[in-house]
Amino acid sequence: MPSKLKKVCIIGSGNWGSAIAKIIGKNVQKLPQFDNEVTMYVYEEIMNGEKLTEIINETHENVKYLPGHILPENVVAVPDVVDAAKDADFLIFVVPHQFIRTLCSTLLGKIKPTAVGLSLIKGFDQAAGGGIELISHIISRHLRIACHVLMGANLAGEVANENFCETTIGCRNFRLAQTLKDLIETDYFRVVVVNDEEAVEVCGALKNIVACGAGFVDGLGLGDNTKAAVIRLGLMEMIKFVEIFYPGCKLSTFFESCGVGDLVTTCYGGRNRRVSEAFVKTGKSIKQLEDELLNGQKLQGPFTAEEVNFMSKTKNMQDKFPLFTAIHNICAGKLPAAELINCIRNHPEHMVKVEPDESFSAESEPAE
Repeated sequence: MPSKLKKVCIIGSGNWGSAIAKIIGKNVQKLPQFDNEVTMYVYEEIMNGEKLTEIINETHENVKYLPGHILPENVVAVPDVVDAAKDADFLIFVVPHQFIRTLCSTLLGKIKPTAVGLSLIKGFDQAAGGGIELISHIISRHLRIACHVLMGANLAGEVANENFCETTIGCRNFRLAQTLKDLIETDYFRVVVVNDEEAVEVCGALKNIVACGAGFVDGLGLGDNTKAAVIRLGLMEMIKFVEIFYPGCKLSTFFESCGVGDLVTTCYGGRNRRVSEAFVKTGKSIKQLEDELLNGQKLQGPFTAEEVNFMSKTKNMQDKFPLFTAIHNICAGKLPAAELINCIRNHPEHMVKVEPDESFSAESEPAE
């Protein structure tokens, strides 16, 4: 038995943060090395004249972001992020990626120097001087702590409903890997841990761009065959992006839940696909639809597409990512959504891929 029990803080309380709080709150009660109380940082809002944190602590339900699901009583909503995180040994980051730098600035010097981070945030941020920066790297650099990642085919509502699903944790620390798995895993939420941290995180960001393309396909009424082409070409560009910008990652990581699993589920469900479909059908802007459809939550796909486009343009590599480029231009209003089909039709992946020694000879006899 450790001399001091480990404490967990969940930084974020949207639908995904609340779904993870439901899992972690139950798991720490069964793990002898963990303190029973789990703090959850909640951005304070007023709901029907009451503070959201007070509603959560009294009813154990996040009535705004995860209504209809009861959180364990040991999950305590805290409106101040420093108060929530100051004593934690494990910091679980589940906020929109646009806010991570501000949060890190607030927490700097006010958390345990031995704390460990786990980022569930799907997205990039622009690095100073051009390019992109991984969220886990931002957390590590600003807070001076190790930060690992969790990504997967994990639609929050389905996880909260306890429907079976898988997820992937990227962690290079072998001794810590089992602890993180124990903290997160349940009989319906199965965890695979790999040491390929960058590839796990990059998959979690890039798949949201592809999901926007899938939403455009749905909005245009082009059908599942066309959507399958977008998914396949999107996966190819995801792999190419990692090969170029994060060399040394493993191809096998793309076949984990964080890769093809998350890509498929996001292209058939989730907010990026849904808002992108509405974008085509209504003619409204992405920002308008985000405000109307997402109940205060943020859309990641268009923002990530902009960041990736900024990086590829800076590196003069837009021609290597034609699908990502087209999706960005459609989101930004620079290209009509109907032009997506031309991008697919003319994609460089549509080429003859038979090597010379494999070519069919016109003089050879076909097999009977």
